[in-house]
Amino acid sequence: MTASTGDAAGRRVLIIVENLPLPFDRRVWQEANTLVANGYEVSIICPTGKGYEKRHEILNGIHIYRHPLPLEARGALGYLLEYSAALFWQFVLTCRVSFSRGFDVIHACNPPDTIFLVALVFKLLLRKKFLFDHHDLNPELYEAKFARRDFFYRLLVAFERWTFRAADVSIATNNSYRKIAIERGRMDPEKVFVVRSGPSLERLKILPPDESLKRGRRYLVGYVGVIGQQEGIQYLLEAARHIVVDLKRTDIHFGIVGGGPMLEELRKLADELGMGEYVTFTGRVPDDELLAMLNTADVCVNPDEVNEMNDKSTMNKIMEYMSLAKPIVQFDMTEGKFSAQEASVYAKPNDAIDMAEKIVELLEDPDRRRQMGEFGRKRVVDELAWPHEEPKLLAAFDALWR
Repeated sequence: MTASTGDAAGRRVLIIVENLPLPFDRRVWQEANTLVANGYEVSIICPTGKGYEKRHEILNGIHIYRHPLPLEARGALGYLLEYSAALFWQFVLTCRVSFSRGFDVIHACNPPDTIFLVALVFKLLLRKKFLFDHHDLNPELYEAKFARRDFFYRLLVAFERWTFRAADVSIATNNSYRKIAIERGRMDPEKVFVVRSGPSLERLKILPPDESLKRGRRYLVGYVGVIGQQEGIQYLLEAARHIVVDLKRTDIHFGIVGGGPMLEELRKLADELGMGEYVTFTGRVPDDELLAMLNTADVCVNPDEVNEMNDKSTMNKIMEYMSLAKPIVQFDMTEGKFSAQEASVYAKPNDAIDMAEKIVELLEDPDRRRQMGEFGRKRVVDELAWPHEEPKLLAAFDALWR
């Protein structure tokens, strides 16, 4: 653990997250634990979720305050209800923390880009500091979901701009996001720090495969991630159909790990394509089941759709695959290529047939798979694992007091 360059004693941080409960949000949980290990007092406000129903608990010395939210949003009205409810609870719980444990910094993690409204009240009235942790490009996310740049798109751009203007310091997950902060958000480059979502090698352990997950077949192709609209699972299912039906390869099974709003719809699509018996959807599962699937996989895939958001985003699944020494097939995108480099082969953008053929090519070449896996694992160990990112996180917090 690298110590902070400043004196963190007595510094108190309030982290606000809307889209995932803690400690399920692995990036934020790593950040929180790093801060605690370096002398900060940390409180967290986040929603409840399956397995995380307690409204208040203390884990690793971190006080977690959870609030309810409406069902996961679908459509403009759903998002309005979700964001309004979240803002109400974030403000109420921020007041509670202010009067009990206290805080010096609000560390806001998007999506959405509305948490600055809570932070601004405490910044203006009580001179609290505001650090923005930029996880998602919300305008691009909206465009990816709804394929339009309308009033709501422009509103999201405005929220993003106001968030950057309110922030004393911003954290970007990669250089593409840093560029957005500087150019679109007009932030001082010296106040924008790149802190990548480095994987934890303590969590991502290489284990023996569980052959039962292959369902009697020779090979397993693995995926882990959110089952949503922009994750491109439909391309993976179309690739699976091409492999099984057109290429006559009935010796390959597909394991899809994760939950999300499109899970049931994609299960139906798999059945419609005749792939039901060749695809296992696990839903959201504990880490031991996730690791079993990935450790058993011969090839791992990232079928994220090529669009403005995904091209500029660093995907946690890529880091997890590399940590477990797995060769990867994904579409050719800027940040995905930066992360994986020689650990991946790159299919033509949004081309399910090309993805299918590259999967089969890798399955037929065990030496190449081994070399790619070794390269990816070494890159994580030497450059990308969370210990390499901790000093950058601490430097961002030190900058708040400069």
